Amino acid sequence: MSKRTIRVIQTEQHSGDRLTEKAPLTLQPDSKGVENQLLNVYDDLEYQRIIGFGGAITEASAVTAAKLSDKISKEIIDAYFDKENGIGYSIVRTHINSCDFSEGNYTYVKDGDAALESFDISHDKEAIIPYIQQAKQTAGEEFVLYASPWSPPPWMKTNGEMNNGGKLKPEYRDAWARYYLKFIEAYEAEGLPIWGLTVQNEAKAVQIWDSCIYTAEEERDFVRDHLGPVLHGANRSDIRLMIWDHNKERVYDRANTAFNDPEASKYIWGIGFHWYSGDHFEALTATHDKFPDKQLVFTEGCHEGGVQLGSWKSGERYAHDIIGNLNNWMSAWTDWNIVLDEIGGPNHVGNYCDAPIIADTTKDSLTYQSSYYYIGHFSKYIRPDAVRVGSSKFTDKLETTAFKNTDGTLALVVLNRTDEDIAYIVRNRDEIAETVIPAHAIQTLLFPCP
Repeated sequence: MSKRTIRVIQTEQHSGDRLTEKAPLTLQPDSKGVENQLLNVYDDLEYQRIIGFGGAITEASAVTAAKLSDKISKEIIDAYFDKENGIGYSIVRTHINSCDFSEGNYTYVKDGDAALESFDISHDKEAIIPYIQQAKQTAGEEFVLYASPWSPPPWMKTNGEMNNGGKLKPEYRDAWARYYLKFIEAYEAEGLPIWGLTVQNEAKAVQIWDSCIYTAEEERDFVRDHLGPVLHGANRSDIRLMIWDHNKERVYDRANTAFNDPEASKYIWGIGFHWYSGDHFEALTATHDKFPDKQLVFTEGCHEGGVQLGSWKSGERYAHDIIGNLNNWMSAWTDWNIVLDEIGGPNHVGNYCDAPIIADTTKDSLTYQSSYYYIGHFSKYIRPDAVRVGSSKFTDKLETTAFKNTDGTLALVVLNRTDEDIAYIVRNRDEIAETVIPAHAIQTLLFPCP
């Protein structure tokens, strides 16, 4: 039997390594029964299957790209969605009506039109839809698109505006449910099938931008009595409906409220979550353990506070969170804006953020942040339909996760956020290979499953 070779892909702060392939390793028989410095991979122990990785194409991303030359605009799409030359994204999230990363508030209907006769997505056809279409073409058959509303139209809400929270008025629950269906049909008419929906972005947050508040009970009842029946009545039970779409500290609580009601739960495919309140990885496993048939999807995260060019911390933050989520049953991952301009916008309320790719629209140039490369260590090598497999590590100085791809390739991701180089030994099926991960680096090790 020929010896197995390990490909080593590395990104490191203090060198030029950026998703750089290093010298390969060779797995050798563990003849001495090594005990220390081990990273074990148990490929016969399987957990969740991965849907994919991706990012959001907001109006901000699409408008920023439109200000660039065609060559640079296409470079962004290729950098994300090309499996060979990019990092292999297959998922896009977008927004229903405006969000904060829009140039202003907008909806698809005229004021007071509860019949939705004026429903028109012409606004999205200007920049958002064409850019999503490019992503779809580049990603190919693995592409999936889901959408989230930040706010219903102002006249449907208790506060009479899209911003600053407010709630959906009870008399417009049915109209708002039909609004989602109209959106699905309109986007599909543009060649963009909708794979899934979240009920409401950040359902607990009163924001100065587009927002709408639902208690756990209100969201449950809206799905049970309105949105679920509307979708199923239109034969759209294929739409994967997700609740919450907010931070992890309450993911278990919101799941309990919705999934313990069988009439609501039958319409709900999973629960979306963000990272802004901290790790709370255990909350994901708690949710999975109680509701194992429901999917856990990371729907948004970004590095707040505007553009931070050259920040290494952002890449490490992404990798730490992705590993923690993956090891606690997450089945899909979606970043926030795929690209923003030089100030971290546009954003119609000045809520500027960072992104893995920053475009300088004045110079027609791109800056690839550390987060782009760190994300790529997962998205490029853990492919759709990969399954997480068992793993263990000898130290908490390293963070690891392991997957088996459909082609039989094992992918072990190793993250070192410390200031020291750390030696370790990969072990799989009584074979080992010794190596070192530099300080502030991430590695993806790829090798065949025997």
